[in-house]
Amino acid sequence: MQLSNEGILVILFVGLVAGWLAGKIVRGTGFGIIGDILVGIAGALVANYLFPKLGIRLGTGLVAEIIQSAIGAIILLLIVRLVRTGGRL
Repeated sequence: MQLSNEGILVILFVGLVAGWLAGKIVRGTGFGIIGDILVGIAGALVANYLFPKLGIRLGTGLVAEIIQSAIGAIILLLIVRLVRTGGRL
C-alpha cells in the first residue's frame, strides 16, 4: 500500500472527524476529546488498511471514508475499553 501526502492528510482529517464521532457513539471510555481523536486517527489508518483486504467497500468519497474510519475507531475504542476494564463492556 502506497499513500501520497494528500492521502495521508485525508486520513488524518477523516480520523479527526471519525474519532469525535466514535467518542460520541461509544461513551464512557474516559479518553476525552483528544484521546478519542487520536484513536479515530488510528482507526482511520487501520480501516484504510484492513477494509480493502477484507473485501469491504462502503463506496467512494469523503462521506464513505468518514463512515469507514468511524467504524474502525469504534472497534478500536471497544477493544481498548475491553482491555482497560478487564473484559467488561
